[in-house]
Formats: sequence, structure tokens, C-alpha cells
Amino acid sequence: MHEDLPRRVILVALLGVFVLLAYAVLNRFLIPVAWAGILAYVTWPAHCRLIALLRGQRVLSALVMTLVLGTAFVLPFIWLFMLMREELPALYAFMTEKIAGGLPPLPALVRDFPYLGQWVEGYWQRWINDPNSLKDQLEPLLKDSTDEITTMLGGVGRNAIKFAIALLTVFFLYRHGERIFDQLRRVLQRFLGPSVEGYLSAVGRTTKAVVYGLVLTALAQGLLAGIGYWGAGLSAPALLGAVTALVALIPFGTPFVWGSVGVWLLATGEIWPGIGLLLWGTLVVSWIDNLIRPLVISQATRIPFLIVMFGVLGGLAAFGLIGLFVGPVILAVLMAVWREWLEDAPASPG
Repeated sequence: MHEDLPRRVILVALLGVFVLLAYAVLNRFLIPVAWAGILAYVTWPAHCRLIALLRGQRVLSALVMTLVLGTAFVLPFIWLFMLMREELPALYAFMTEKIAGGLPPLPALVRDFPYLGQWVEGYWQRWINDPNSLKDQLEPLLKDSTDEITTMLGGVGRNAIKFAIALLTVFFLYRHGERIFDQLRRVLQRFLGPSVEGYLSAVGRTTKAVVYGLVLTALAQGLLAGIGYWGAGLSAPALLGAVTALVALIPFGTPFVWGSVGVWLLATGEIWPGIGLLLWGTLVVSWIDNLIRPLVISQATRIPFLIVMFGVLGGLAAFGLIGLFVGPVILAVLMAVWREWLEDAPASPG
């Protein structure tokens, strides 16, 4: 017993060193691998059905699923790029025409709004009396936006490489996913015991629910917001709808898009289109957010929606875009541990 102790300490130390070295080698690939794992897990039922249709051809099924996923991600970006080429100049011309024609008096609906009305009125009068002040304030914003776009375009190559790595990983996960999951479960059982089944179940339910809840809500809100932009007579409804769908991945983010557009319409004298868009956004677009997301996520995970929202926002701040899905999963595992401890703890008398 005592003779084995130094050997075990050495083995644990060596294992720790090699884990650190492995992290140094692989840390740049962790985010693409995490995306691949999420995509493979969520689409695994479709992969199994495709294997049955192809009479057990797992490699062919993995290849077809990988190509479908790649196309599903690439085509929307191509579509968005084409929209920007077609509709962005029209939107820019529309805003330039509104500004060049002179700003109209601020509508009473905005001017009399509690607290914010007087603040907006002060800026609006300054812009009416001195149109150059608006130009001076917009130029730094345009410069910052240009710098951000340049930085984003510079990262397209890196993101394309990460996307290719994620697709390659997805292909091998489709091929060997069952064996990898079985090995992972056996290793975790050695450390966590039988409880690992509950933890893995919580991770699986939460991942599917968050993916479906976020994506379905974003698509529905983008579509409905686009209809609202079209009804308000805006020159780039599809582009604004796509932007709204992207922002909708963040809980309660869409009011910042359609709300800003609605206020802009009011401020430029388009009273009824502005009021209609604000009502449409409040009663329809936001209502979808309050209906689909809590219904899909909370019922599937048995976790309060408030905890899921904290997981989404906190994960986004801590890990970036992947945190939208990782954050709720972390809290789901924590909730599973919490419930297990409550079940094992003796009930207090009375």
C-alpha cells in the first residue's frame, strides 16, 4: 500500500503535466469542436434515420449530413451578403434623403414622452438649428463602424478555417459518435458513479432545448419583424429582418432593432408607420419571444426560464457566441447536482 503511493503520485503528476500540454496544443480547436459536438448531437436523430434509409452506410450518411450542415450555414451568409449589396445602398439613400431634406419638428408623441422626451427634444432642436452638428456626431460613429467592419472582414479567413474544422469534426462525430459517447460515459462513471447518467441527460435535454428555442425564436421574430418593416414602407425590409433575426439570438434583444427603427420613423415625420411598427413589434414580435422561448426551453429542461436566460446572457459574456449554448448547459448540470443533493438530504421535521 505504502509502496504504491509514490508511484501513484508520480502517475497523477505526469497525467496532469500531459493534460496541460494537451490543452496548450488543442486550446485553439476547442471552440470549433464544441460547435461540432452541439451540431452533431442536435442532428443525431436525422443522422440515424438517414443511416436506415441508406441501409447501414454510416460513412455515406456522415458525408451527406456534413454537406447538408455546411450548405445550411453557408447559404444564409451568401443570401445576407446579397441583401447587403442590394438593399444597403437603398437604405443609405433613404436616410440621406431624410437628413438632407431637413429634420421636421419632433412629434408631440415623442416630445411629451416622460423623462426621455425633453432630452430627445434638446438634441433634436440642436440638430435643426445646426445641421452640421448632426454630421459631426455621425462621422465618428461611421468611422468606428468602418473600423469594426474592417476587423470583421479580417476575421473572415480565421472564422472560415474554424468552420472547416468544425465540419470535419462533425463528419467524424457522425462516424464514431456512439463509440466516443460510450467511452466518455465510462470514464465519467469512474469519477462520478451512477449519477453521471442524470448529468448527461440534463446536458442533452438542455442542449436540444436551447438550440431549438433560440433558433426557432430568432427565425420567427426575424420573419415577423421583416413583415412589419415592409408594412411600414421601409426600403430594406429583408435586410432589417435578417439583422433582427441575428439579434434575436440574444434574449430580449429585438426591441433595440425594431424600436430604433420605429422611433426613427416617428422622428422623421412618419407618424402612423412609426406607431404601427412599434405596436407590431410590441404585440407580435416580442410576444413570439415570450411564447416560444420559455415554452420550448423551460418545459424540456425542467429549469426555470429565468435561470436559462441568465445562462444565455452570462455564457455569451463569458465565452462568446458559443456561450449561448454552453452557459445554459453549465447551469443545467448544476441544477441536476442540486436536485440530487436535495433528494439525498434528509427532510427536516415539520
